[in-house]
Amino acid sequence: MKILNLKKLKKSPYIVLIILLTFFVISFLTNIIGPIIPDLITGFHLSLTMVSLLPFAFFIAYGIMSIPAGILLEIYKEKKVMMFAFLLSSVGSLLIVISPNYLSAILSLFLIGCGMAMLQVVVNPLLRAAGGEENYANYSVVAQLIFGSASYLSPFVYQSFILQKKLSGGQTGWPATFFKQIPDAFPWLSLYVLFIAISLLMVLIIYASKFPKVDLDESEKPGPWEIHLTLFKNKFVILYFIAILCYAGTEQGIANWISQFLSTYHGVDPQTTGADTIAYFWGLMTAGGILGLILLKILDSRIVLPAFTFLAMVSLALALFGSKSMALGAFPMLGLFLSVMFPIIFSLALNSFKEHHGSFSGILVTGIVGGAIFPFIVGGIGDLLGLKIGMSVLFLALLYIFSIGFWAKPLVNNKHVNLFKKKE
Repeated sequence: MKILNLKKLKKSPYIVLIILLTFFVISFLTNIIGPIIPDLITGFHLSLTMVSLLPFAFFIAYGIMSIPAGILLEIYKEKKVMMFAFLLSSVGSLLIVISPNYLSAILSLFLIGCGMAMLQVVVNPLLRAAGGEENYANYSVVAQLIFGSASYLSPFVYQSFILQKKLSGGQTGWPATFFKQIPDAFPWLSLYVLFIAISLLMVLIIYASKFPKVDLDESEKPGPWEIHLTLFKNKFVILYFIAILCYAGTEQGIANWISQFLSTYHGVDPQTTGADTIAYFWGLMTAGGILGLILLKILDSRIVLPAFTFLAMVSLALALFGSKSMALGAFPMLGLFLSVMFPIIFSLALNSFKEHHGSFSGILVTGIVGGAIFPFIVGGIGDLLGLKIGMSVLFLALLYIFSIGFWAKPLVNNKHVNLFKKKE
């Protein structure tokens, strides 16, 4: 049996840089959907249910692609799978730029989602192997910082591109010429031109990079379908799968609907204050990652998770049922309290099993399909009973995450200082 060469990974900062850069790009491409939803509703004349099918198409790709991506990873290895994933993303972005309509937008987001799912399957087990299982929660929070910073920047890039489009009529030069080519009805298309450029650049970077050989032991390798079926017979696999589904649904159910909620109930301009609020949501998620790193050094993750989840439920209540000023403050605070959930859930899950981490990782990443299911449910209920009632469904997901602190039984706890240990 081959053993993972941890020394080689630790002496290769370049591979770590590629992983972090990949997290940044995944986040930037994924979380731009929320700021542009009001524009999509206006541009394509959509109901809440119809517009919710767009993030649904993106995140359902995780449910379809994650386990096959794990098998492809075993056959073609990290470099080829990552290159193909970014090529798929560039094709998806090109499709909507060439043909900006509702159906092409659905197919485009599905293709981009497939690419992002493949990347998630590659980078998460690699990060765990490089950092060591006892430090995986901490390293995952660092990756979450990168993820959050890209999400924080994306609404501001959106605002900048929208502004440049508005000003391009009276300007000259190549930026103005570029923005003049973007249809007036769909100014957000300029973002997808940027996505094409970013994806192709990542293909070139990965192609030119020499990836170190990573020999995984049998527990890290994505196994055949029989292994996946065996894992699904374990109740904790199902429980953690549902946990990831609930987290992804909560995160996207908030991020995708913040701008529209503020516009509907408080008359907020989605292209300015709405986009700013989404940016602050992701910004505080980044800050929460820093706080999470500190807390995980002194507390068990099974204490941190329910505490942050309870505070998230309080913030959600204030955001949905409070005044305009409360909503503008509480929505960003949700980012702070959601920040540690994904890395803690993922690390608790992997550290609860001795083997088949590659296959289990694929199953867990499949749970990101919750980012499709919950926003769709919110939109459907929103059309019938109002968006405020629709978003209240997220309380159920948060209650489930809250319960993890009481039933999780990891074989390896996160490495932390035991404040209650008696001195000899």
